[in-house]
Amino acid sequence: MAAEVLSQAGVRVDLYDAMPSVGRKFLMAGKGGMNITHSEPYYQFLSRYGSRQTQIKPLLDKFGPAALRAWALELGFETFIGSSGKVFPVDMKAAPLLRAWLHRLRADGVSFHMRHQWLGWDDGMLRFQTPDGEKKVSADAVLLALGGGSWARLGSTGAWVPLLAQRGVQVEPLQPSNCGFDVGWSEFFQSRFAGQPLKSVQASFTGSDGFEFCEQGEMLVTADGVEGSLIYKMSASLRGQIAATGAAVIHLDLAPGKDKQFLIDRISVPRGKHSMANHLRKRIGIDGVKAGLLREILSKEYFDAPARLAEAIKALPIKLVAARPMDEAISTAGGISFEALDQHLMIRALPGVFCAGEMLDWEAPTGGYLLSACFAGGQVAGEGVLAWLQCSVAQQQLER
Repeated sequence: MAAEVLSQAGVRVDLYDAMPSVGRKFLMAGKGGMNITHSEPYYQFLSRYGSRQTQIKPLLDKFGPAALRAWALELGFETFIGSSGKVFPVDMKAAPLLRAWLHRLRADGVSFHMRHQWLGWDDGMLRFQTPDGEKKVSADAVLLALGGGSWARLGSTGAWVPLLAQRGVQVEPLQPSNCGFDVGWSEFFQSRFAGQPLKSVQASFTGSDGFEFCEQGEMLVTADGVEGSLIYKMSASLRGQIAATGAAVIHLDLAPGKDKQFLIDRISVPRGKHSMANHLRKRIGIDGVKAGLLREILSKEYFDAPARLAEAIKALPIKLVAARPMDEAISTAGGISFEALDQHLMIRALPGVFCAGEMLDWEAPTGGYLLSACFAGGQVAGEGVLAWLQCSVAQQQLER
């Protein structure tokens, strides 16, 4: 995005990437459907950035969801709003969009340098490790968009953290975001249900940070715990709660839409020769992984007390004990503190060096929010670089 802003203004742009091709995480984000943004009201959209919405708002005010859809249309890709409010290209694919974008950038004069891993600076020059050995490059301005620390095989390794920290740049520790969490299932439950989706459940959680969540949707039981869209939306607060107290407890309503009294009445019907498993399946539609969860979490006494069992079905406690490793996460929290940047996303301690994307200290759930803020940040940083270059030229002219 920054390259686009600059090249369209007539600035020569060289784009360096450590990987053999650009946009690998962009392509991964489009796997299963390219969700580029969300159509919900703007105030609600901003709220998805949690404690960083104040810092993200100026970026999105410059280049928000509507501007992003218009940008895609300029590239020849119409978008549509799905039933969930998410926005997708009509063909749902990332690759054609990326190809068209790269074609336009190259037509505007952007030069791409692949397999160039940034190593920091040497006497003001950028150092790169390349297939032909180390290379040094001089630049009038630099934009770093190096990603966070998740999916390292796609290029976001977090190797930039010490390079900036040693130059006095305030960097908050990288942490997993939009990630799964460990529960510690029994071997029996793990062997029977790992990989199975929990559909039509309502998850609720209240964090000590004041975060409150209650939403219906889906999640996935994993060999170690749980993951999925419902969990991702809570991940920031869950992570904080675990750090503060050692665990976080979410509650699952396994029968949303059915009140407790209805469940009590249905469970209380004599089951005769039927097993409890068959009784719950026939009377209230609880079977499979949901029934397995009840057996995993509850003691035998619950199944002999319809009221207690119904109460548990409506609010089954699941204790989460740890976030999954960062490299398994969809995105990361932490990064360069906004306090270390000016309004143009330039690092105050390193004049002429700008930053954008996931390497900044913000996070958001999946649903188009991550890409939206990355696009917006690239736009703002690109405009910042342009202003810096124009100011530098003016300064040189004055000195003459």
